[in-house]
Amino acid sequence: MTRLFSLLCVVLTLALGLTVAAPGSLVQPAQAQQSISGPDYEAWENLAGRIENALDSGSVSTPILEELRSKTTQFRQQFVEAQGANSATIRTVRDQLATLGPPPEDGSEPPEVAEQREELNRRLSRLEAPVRTAELAQRRAEGLVAAIDETLRARQTEEMLRLGPTPVNPQFWPEAVTATFVVVDRARSEVMQNWQRPAGKSFLKDNLPAVIALLVIGLILMVRGRAWSLRIMRRMQKEELSAGGWILSFLISLGELILPYAGIYALVSGVHATGLTGRVGDAVLDNLLPAAFIFLAARWLSQRVFPRHEPRGAVLNLDEACRYAGRLYGASLGMVLAAFQFIEALAEDVRWSEPVTNVVIFPLIVLTALLLWRIARLLSQHSHAKAAAPGGEADLSDRITRFLALLLTVLAVVSPILAAIGYMNAAEALLLPTSLSLLLLAALLILQRFLTELYVLVTGGRSSDESLVPVLGGFFLIILSLPVFALIWGARPAQLSEAWIQITEGVTIGGTTISPVIFLTLAIVFTIGLLTTRLIQGALKSTILPKTRLDTGGRNAIVSGVGYVGIFLAALISITSAGIDLSSLAIVAGALSVGIGFGLQNIVSNFVAGIILLIERPIGEGDWIEVGGKHGYVKAISVRSTRIETFDRTDVIVPNADFVSGTVTNYTRGNTVGRVIVPVGVAYGSDTHKVERILRDVAEDHPLVLMNPRPTILFRGFGPSSYDFEIRAILRDVNWMMDVHSEMNHEIAKRFLAEGIEIPFPQQEIWVRKEAAPTGQALDGAEAARTAAAPRAATPGLKSEADFGGNGDGDSGGGDGGGR
Repeated sequence: MTRLFSLLCVVLTLALGLTVAAPGSLVQPAQAQQSISGPDYEAWENLAGRIENALDSGSVSTPILEELRSKTTQFRQQFVEAQGANSATIRTVRDQLATLGPPPEDGSEPPEVAEQREELNRRLSRLEAPVRTAELAQRRAEGLVAAIDETLRARQTEEMLRLGPTPVNPQFWPEAVTATFVVVDRARSEVMQNWQRPAGKSFLKDNLPAVIALLVIGLILMVRGRAWSLRIMRRMQKEELSAGGWILSFLISLGELILPYAGIYALVSGVHATGLTGRVGDAVLDNLLPAAFIFLAARWLSQRVFPRHEPRGAVLNLDEACRYAGRLYGASLGMVLAAFQFIEALAEDVRWSEPVTNVVIFPLIVLTALLLWRIARLLSQHSHAKAAAPGGEADLSDRITRFLALLLTVLAVVSPILAAIGYMNAAEALLLPTSLSLLLLAALLILQRFLTELYVLVTGGRSSDESLVPVLGGFFLIILSLPVFALIWGARPAQLSEAWIQITEGVTIGGTTISPVIFLTLAIVFTIGLLTTRLIQGALKSTILPKTRLDTGGRNAIVSGVGYVGIFLAALISITSAGIDLSSLAIVAGALSVGIGFGLQNIVSNFVAGIILLIERPIGEGDWIEVGGKHGYVKAISVRSTRIETFDRTDVIVPNADFVSGTVTNYTRGNTVGRVIVPVGVAYGSDTHKVERILRDVAEDHPLVLMNPRPTILFRGFGPSSYDFEIRAILRDVNWMMDVHSEMNHEIAKRFLAEGIEIPFPQQEIWVRKEAAPTGQALDGAEAARTAAAPRAATPGLKSEADFGGNGDGDSGGGDGGGR
């Protein structure tokens, strides 16, 4: 509980996004400096002996053990640094021994070489002796640190589970009431004694102007400071706020916290300046400041999480009545936590007994449990309201909210019961960290909202609903808050410092050390290399290559090749800069080769084919190609596949291996000259030479037809209904083949109409023949009359002749016919 004010400072620091050094910093710099001669091993032996005796006796207090642990970690850091001494010289001597090679097994080594080898071995032993000593001392220090941590954890667990005096025992109540009045009476007595002393009156008279000024300023700030901030915020919220307006409103809202706290600080300073307070009064005033800060911080957080009016949407999906209740519960929880801080600190200063402290604190535990239960109901309402909204679905945040509500409900029931039984430490260990965790979660929500609005402001009003940047910002906020959560739930700063050292030193796997520093170096160097590659590609694509004679495909191939090479070099340099030994990856490379041989052969095949396409350039972007029966234009050539856009504007993804192993037709590679063939048919009886002359004129008059070679008119043959001709012409740009084909057809139809040349259509002659009727049968009279009276059917282009024979039943036989 003594860390409550420090933890609230950290919580508010996260909410404001500031970097403030709070008491109990997680990582403390080493204070002991290594001397030129190395660590003081004599002092270390004395310290190690003291620690071992203290652990064996088990009677050393916790603060002394913490101090011994701190000194041990300082020595351990010296030992680690000592292991790096003479590293360059040791490496040089080992290289010299490696140059000499192993000694011959038969002992035939020359005497001068053997003497040199012996001297090098002696020198290496002298150089490595301090390193080995430091390694042994480091191992001993690590063992002592682990033993101290284990002892402290055991004591912490034992203290939390200790059964103390029950606060519901009536025999302790009079003592608690008496102790409370004693504190008040002692503070009053100290004031009266100091007032009656002449020195006290003289001191007050000298400081009276400063005292009055501090008291007046403090009262004004404490009474009116929050109202000033609220008035400005209400004026701003009358209009719809933009992202910049929300950020400004957020900064102004800090006045609700800063101005009243400044007023309380001025009041406390004014009372101190009177010189009338004594030891008890000073203790009350000193404990009042952190308690006031806790209350004001909790109230400010509740105002931001449950706002009166939020034009850009509240953090929680609650109505106005629920938000009002949330503000009330949040401020009340801050007041209860402030009372915890004040009473426990005061009890320690005035040395209250444990029964008195338990009796005074028990009502606060009950109030805290009640407030947590009410907050749990608000969280449940938020989750239900979000699920009931149109399109609302239960996501991860909803499940977390429901679990948190359930957890708060259970703690609100269990903690007062534990406190009533006598497990006050266990009840406090459950309720206080839970309450502080809620405040920290509220601070994270507010800071996440601040980052989101800041992102909207920077991007010029762009919506952040589908953006990844605010999500990543929230993720990093959670990572940064983990040490604070650990402190809230009982972790010691020394434990966090030890964990940070282990994280920074990394983990060694197969001779390769993996640590956050290595990952950060790898990411930074690779990012710089990637950005440099992109800059070079942009310069080549927009500035250098357009001034050369290379075609578009060649320029794209060079830009892509530079990109692949740049990414490879960036990866290689980043791995080397991070200190990762590539030789240790040989086994991984061998296993990867086996995987490539079995499962990744198609991917590797396409990759190699993509490299071949970029080097040989049988196709390029913008080419009209045919592959696998698909026609289209090449739009992009990547390392694995090529994207083709067909003539109906659909994309076809073709693996690069198909271009290398299959048949590809490129209609525009090298140049766009190509041939168009236009078939033409004319009716039988037309003048073929006249037709040929007309077709030649049509072809030669078209602007896209080349005259060298000249267009060719072919009389291909006799079709079923027409004379068949073809126009074969070479075009300047084959991409316009269909347009040229259509324009020639229009011109041919126009010229044929003017010259009277008929364009045929299919013609057929149908013969219907009736076989002779059998002997003795004749057509019915009416049937014969209808047959004789039926006219011949004639249609344009269709000739019909019929020969009917009579029979009695009107059956008709089959016929044969021919058509042109």
